[in-house]
Amino acid sequence: MRIVVLMKPVPDTTGQERLLPDGRVDRAASAAVVNANDEYAIEAALKLTEAAGGEVTLLAMAPANAPETMRKALAMGATRGVLVTDPALEGSCTLSTTRVLAAALRGLEYDLILAGADTSDGGGGIVAAGIATLLGLPYLSYAAKVEPADGRVRVHRISPTGYDILDAPLPALVVATQALGEPRYPSLKGIMAARSREIATRSLSDLGLDGSQVGGAVATTRLTGSRAPAAREATVVVREAPAEAARWVVDFLAARRII
Repeated sequence: MRIVVLMKPVPDTTGQERLLPDGRVDRAASAAVVNANDEYAIEAALKLTEAAGGEVTLLAMAPANAPETMRKALAMGATRGVLVTDPALEGSCTLSTTRVLAAALRGLEYDLILAGADTSDGGGGIVAAGIATLLGLPYLSYAAKVEPADGRVRVHRISPTGYDILDAPLPALVVATQALGEPRYPSLKGIMAARSREIATRSLSDLGLDGSQVGGAVATTRLTGSRAPAAREATVVVREAPAEAARWVVDFLAARRII
């Protein structure tokens, strides 16, 4: 089975993000890591290929320094990486990102595409659905279980009442969730092997796209403002007897209209 996993290098949330004058994250000055939700998609892809054979290709749209981060994902066991990078992509919105990744996928062979539910630097969660639309693929979201067989894929999709069972022909695009299993830690062998694994680079011209179609100049969204979160208030420790402590907590929540 040939699986493509969409992954994105994102700023490390444990560090201090630096902003450009226009409010966007200064990615060149921010340490990058593999988007956490994408790691669950990678883990699911690796389990599927380990069970049935095949290969896993990582696809990313990111700055030119992304191979360093992609190799961390390759160390988990993926076969190869494809990086779409071009100066004209700077400032791209979700629509541009969707168009670029869809164009890149048209040049790849795959039976299944896996994607994380969203990214920590955006949180929109709409790129995967847009790609499926542009490519005319079945879209199966919020998967807690993925079972490909006989040219089809069955997914247990998380729902408010449990899960729904979706079935679709391959190729298809599936959005992974954390219910698929904890991502593995790269082994020393995997880290060493990742150094020699191929990361192919694609520019916009390679994909048949014009720089005027993507990037900040044609972005459909704009950042209108940002501010640091309010400082946390002092912690209150309740040391009363259980019954009195319970009453205190209820009164505390009711005063703030939480209950």
